[in-house]
Amino acid sequence: MADLPSGTVTMLFSDIEGSTLLLSRLGDAYTEALDGQRSVLRRAWSRWGGVEMGTEGDSFFVVFARAADAVAAALQAQRELAEGDWPGGERVRVRMGIHTGSPMVHGDGYVGMDVHRAARISGAAHGGQVVISEATVRLLTGCLPDDADLLDLGAHRLKDVAQPERLFQLTGPGLESHFTALKTLGAGSNLPTAPTPLVGRDGELRELQDLLSRQGARLVTLTGPGGSGKTRLATALATALVKTFPDGVYFVSLAAAATLEVLWTTLAETLDAPSDRRTPSGLFAHVGHRRLLLVLDNLEQIPHVDSAVSDLLARAPNAVVVATSRRPLHITGEYEHEVPPLELPTGTHIRAVEESGAVQLFVQHARMVKSVFRLTAENAPAVATICRRLDGIPLAIEIVASRSKLLSPQALVARLDSALDLEIGGSLRPTRQQTLRHTISWSYRLLTPKPQALLRRLSVFAGGADIPAVVAVSDGVLDQQSDPLDVVAELVDASLARINDSLDGEPRISLLETVRAFALGELEAHGELDATRAAKAHHFVDVARTLYANRVGTQHLAARQQLEIEQDNLREVLDWALQPDAVDRPSDDRVLLGVRLCQLLGWFWRRGGNYPEARRWTGRAVDLSVGQESLEIAQCLESLARVVYIQGEHEQSRGMAEQSVEMLRRLGDRSNLSSALRVLATIDNQLANHAAARRGLEEAVAVARRVGEKADLSLALLELSNIEAAEGNLERSMDLLEESIPISRELGDEAQLIMSQHNVACTLRELGRTEEAHREMQRLMVDAVKQRSPILSIILAEDYAAVLADLGEAAMAASFLGSAETERDRAGIPRPAYQEAELKGPLARARGALPPTEWDLEYERGCRTPLDEMLASAAGHRPA
Repeated sequence: MADLPSGTVTMLFSDIEGSTLLLSRLGDAYTEALDGQRSVLRRAWSRWGGVEMGTEGDSFFVVFARAADAVAAALQAQRELAEGDWPGGERVRVRMGIHTGSPMVHGDGYVGMDVHRAARISGAAHGGQVVISEATVRLLTGCLPDDADLLDLGAHRLKDVAQPERLFQLTGPGLESHFTALKTLGAGSNLPTAPTPLVGRDGELRELQDLLSRQGARLVTLTGPGGSGKTRLATALATALVKTFPDGVYFVSLAAAATLEVLWTTLAETLDAPSDRRTPSGLFAHVGHRRLLLVLDNLEQIPHVDSAVSDLLARAPNAVVVATSRRPLHITGEYEHEVPPLELPTGTHIRAVEESGAVQLFVQHARMVKSVFRLTAENAPAVATICRRLDGIPLAIEIVASRSKLLSPQALVARLDSALDLEIGGSLRPTRQQTLRHTISWSYRLLTPKPQALLRRLSVFAGGADIPAVVAVSDGVLDQQSDPLDVVAELVDASLARINDSLDGEPRISLLETVRAFALGELEAHGELDATRAAKAHHFVDVARTLYANRVGTQHLAARQQLEIEQDNLREVLDWALQPDAVDRPSDDRVLLGVRLCQLLGWFWRRGGNYPEARRWTGRAVDLSVGQESLEIAQCLESLARVVYIQGEHEQSRGMAEQSVEMLRRLGDRSNLSSALRVLATIDNQLANHAAARRGLEEAVAVARRVGEKADLSLALLELSNIEAAEGNLERSMDLLEESIPISRELGDEAQLIMSQHNVACTLRELGRTEEAHREMQRLMVDAVKQRSPILSIILAEDYAAVLADLGEAAMAASFLGSAETERDRAGIPRPAYQEAELKGPLARARGALPPTEWDLEYERGCRTPLDEMLASAAGHRPA
């Protein structure tokens, strides 16, 4: 080991995917599997000159002098592993990552970023997969084994690696070819992974690439009926152009959008725009300078979408748009590209038939459900007839091909005559929409009544549904003995539904949008639409209520994540219940559901910094409830007051908070009174009504103690400590915080605990114990980032800047202030007057300690640095 080369080497990391689960399944036989794995791998390493640098458990770190040898070793090892006879009929799935670089020799091993990069690449792979870095691929020209190839997986961000890494997958006979997305932090795009290769579109793809890359088109609209393959072609086009757009390629699904407001919100969310830029003008400022490609998918249902796209192109001059729509937008600069049906066979002989794109698609999908399916001289004429009768429409072909599991092509032809209203030979030419509708209708009619009814009910979901949601809308469809997945499986087999895994690994069912539109029409025709939407609304109120209970405690981040998954469904429920754009008032039952949902979602919107959406929906709920009183309405008023206060409209927010307090008093509801009193007092304090603020908080503390509401007590104590600190009563402020902190810790409320401990640090600073304050704030920074709360991060960063100023770290204080104030602007959160007063002195001293140009440079550096990155950087800082 002492003679390790110090130049360029190729590193290979490997381990068994799911080794713990494999151990639990095999028990004592696991050692036999481990020994077999080691034997296979070491045989490959030895043959191709690999040197083992480290072996631990099931993992290896091996270096090779040549990149080609590392790849050959991986290829040999994976093939032998796939062919192995493993204990218990199991399969030992080994993932491998290969990277070439120049690591530093240290002792008898290697260290450095290239080692970390190779390990991260291996960690991103799946069992049976070999992932290779671009640095290695550049050395493989002409050196790959004859039967091996490389699949470009695009640029990916790896944990703890600053720059994106372009990655490739080793392919060839004996290797698996289809894997889910790499386990990385993401690529330079959010394009959906295509489940199958694109067929029959090579010429169009080249034409469109030329149009965008060489001819400089900025808007291409792919038109055609539902199911014609617009989205698939747009995605393939965007994938082919990833390298052309340095600022990203983004897929924006607008299938659930019915208004321009939702279009802008969805676009902003996709582009990760700050919450205050989720309006057209804010979004234009966010993307105006960026060279990016946007795929805007499913525009036809959005009123006035033409003006929105026109504005986007005008205000973001470096952006390029590929749109999919059933009709052109008819705006200046638009290149309309009608997506035609796939090429039909010109004859019945097998050679002529197999050249057709439509036939290739049929065969592809037939093999997915029946692996032994082959195009033969006997079935080629029937397959050709099917493709012609379906006009070469991709979705229609996919649906019919999926029935190959049960029916031969000849049997499918016999059913086409009765299921589709087409003349033999396709002489009757209905519109493509009618053809697609007939295709979906035919597949729908092949189902038995129970899956038919379930398909109709599934149409009310936007963005999919988990099993409990499916059950909630399936009254009269599923009995207690039915397994919902059994019925869903029938829909999946018929290509009318899809199943994906949620973040928790549970199945999530979704429909193609064209199928959803068809099923929604059937739902209405059966007179089931209103009842199903109501059932959906009740279900999501129950979901929100369950997650509301987790808003305080260790599960609050998981609760937020679950609500984020359901945002499209929640928006549709709110739109149905509150009908914000309707002239007539919705029914009382609908309004009540909308009010309840707003009451339960207020914390979710605020914690995530989504103040515009919170204000829109909760404001509508309050407006529709004028003259009525209930706990839900009182809490909506309180929630709305918080949002309006955070947005800087203090007088208006005070009126809402006061209404909430008065309503709760009239209702005799003391359990929620403390929270409303605290909000009102916080606003009074901002408006300099200090005496009223103190009275309100003291009552809030007393009420919370009396009713045993620990979370409200902790928050009221925290706010009261702020007033004591502002009036110079620092010891009293510290006493209140020392009472608040154990309560938050007991409840597991991390965000509240961080805020209380942060206030302790601020009080320490005021007491002159600045170094203690510095250590305390540093300890909180990393935990604060995990909360994903914009307002919490902003407050911590600004007060940390004050501590840095007192320690003489003026340059760093300027950077933190710049980053925090930039985030305030993005989030639309003005700084409260009391905090402005607290920061004024120390930051003025810091500014005076530096030449103006140096202060400005450091401040601008902070403005360019994401706030979470600034907070994370504070952990290792040591003051001079």
